[in-house]
Amino acid sequence: MKIALDLHTHTIASGHAYSTIQEMAQAAAEKNLKFLGITEHGPLVPGAPDPIYFRNLYCIPKIIYGVRILHGAELNIKNLEGQLDLDESYYSRFDHVVAGIHKMCFCGGNRIQNTEAVLATMHNKRVNIISHPADGAADLCLEELVKHATETKTLLEVNNSSLNPIRKNPVARANNIELLKLCKKMDVPVILGSDAHISFSIADYERLWPLIEETNFPHELIVNDQIQKFNAFTGLNIIYET
Repeated sequence: MKIALDLHTHTIASGHAYSTIQEMAQAAAEKNLKFLGITEHGPLVPGAPDPIYFRNLYCIPKIIYGVRILHGAELNIKNLEGQLDLDESYYSRFDHVVAGIHKMCFCGGNRIQNTEAVLATMHNKRVNIISHPADGAADLCLEELVKHATETKTLLEVNNSSLNPIRKNPVARANNIELLKLCKKMDVPVILGSDAHISFSIADYERLWPLIEETNFPHELIVNDQIQKFNAFTGLNIIYET
């Protein structure tokens, strides 16, 4: 499958990543990507950029080394109401918005409460992708998320980084298989996320392909090969030109 877009990546601005935007763009060009999403962590993550960082995104060229750069953010779901950690006044500055749960930032509850929190986030019209919902950071009913994905125009991410053995995540593999099976059953598209924290990891989905093969997941339900598929599901209108 030819990959054209990777929309969940981090640079040194996130505080615990190791490449610059320029290095990330160069790596994306070398991998023949057309679109690269830079999504720094929201302010609740230690070391994340100050909100003023997001106000200055206009300084970054829209196209670097022939790659269309999407200016976004990975915001944190911080409570059971599904509130995010960056004021909505910033959202208009983003091409796309990723949101997800990180244990250190989330005041969670039981499975039903956690699921309702993510659903509330999905109903935020400015949120386009839910990051790593199957990584076990919170106990969630994945079936409920899949049921509401089309209605809310929110893509659920299958995250490569959460399957890294060094993270010793005992539930990530089974949860991601469950997510893929549910999306296949309900004919709901997914987006593959590298969650790259260094340039070498851009568009690296090596841990996901075996899961996709195991579940016989249809490639036509993976949006990473065409920006048109991403736009059609999310309702965005991202184009290559500036």
